[in-house]
Amino acid sequence: MSRLFVILTLGMVALFVISLVVGPAQIGPVDSLVALVAGDGSPLTLIMREIRLPRAILAVLIGGGLGLSGAALQGYLRNPLAEPGLIGVSSTAALGAVVAIHAGLAASLSLGLPLAALAGALIGVFLVLGFAGSQGGSLTLILAGIAMSALAGALTSLVLNLSPNPFAASEIVFWMMGSLADRSIVHVWLLLPFAFVGAALLVSQARGLDALTLGEDAAQTMGINLSRLRLVLVVGVACIVGGSTAVAGAIGFVGLVVPHILRPFVGAQPSRLLWASGLGGAIMLQAADIAVRVILPERDLKLGVVTALVGAPLFLHLIYKTRRGLA
Repeated sequence: MSRLFVILTLGMVALFVISLVVGPAQIGPVDSLVALVAGDGSPLTLIMREIRLPRAILAVLIGGGLGLSGAALQGYLRNPLAEPGLIGVSSTAALGAVVAIHAGLAASLSLGLPLAALAGALIGVFLVLGFAGSQGGSLTLILAGIAMSALAGALTSLVLNLSPNPFAASEIVFWMMGSLADRSIVHVWLLLPFAFVGAALLVSQARGLDALTLGEDAAQTMGINLSRLRLVLVVGVACIVGGSTAVAGAIGFVGLVVPHILRPFVGAQPSRLLWASGLGGAIMLQAADIAVRVILPERDLKLGVVTALVGAPLFLHLIYKTRRGLA
């Protein structure tokens, strides 16, 4: 376990440094890092501190949060197909952002789009919890999340359909693909409290997730309050996914694929998988963001497109291996 922790941590730190020195500007890595530390007010310092550093930090926060959320939901639902968007928060956050773009709020206020997305995420999680009920089980929560995702998706399509401005429709489509480009330190401070509160809530339920591997009845006899466990997990996931979607748009497959990859290395123990998936998610999103800047730097390739192109085939391969193992 300690070896895995060291490997993942070193990988995350290495990719963070690479993310800082990779970009369209043809600047040497040493000069870039010196400008970041020195802070002499030069254009290079502004590029490092106002563009590359926030982007690298956001990749760590969002990737780590999505990986952690995916591991927590898979542990609670005891379903390896669960992912952070299952409870509908990402869809309602996207709906809030789409409405902000359509109404012109995103253009008139610098933080209009992320704040509207956060409002959509909060409304979505309260509706899901309300429909699921305080005594509802995991199946009720899944059904409520699927219904909310479908409703938010339909409303998003309606906004696109009714948009009289083709430029607004184009902006909506590109935003929903997910990206970390043009993000500033303001976005980091906006996401930071949601990411830390959400992570703290999820990690606090590690013991309950371990107990759930024995079944709900066994977990209750061990003193686990299942209603409280579900509430804390949903709120924690909502904080992370809502904040991430508000800042970077829709980014999929991180919370689905990363726990799958790392589960064999932690003995399928949910409490260990939480921190491993957090580090693994940060690694995956940093690697994808670096690929975005290296593969097609002049075409603004979207981050969500890259994670889907990498994550979907990998997930299909994992399903194939699972099927062969059961055969």
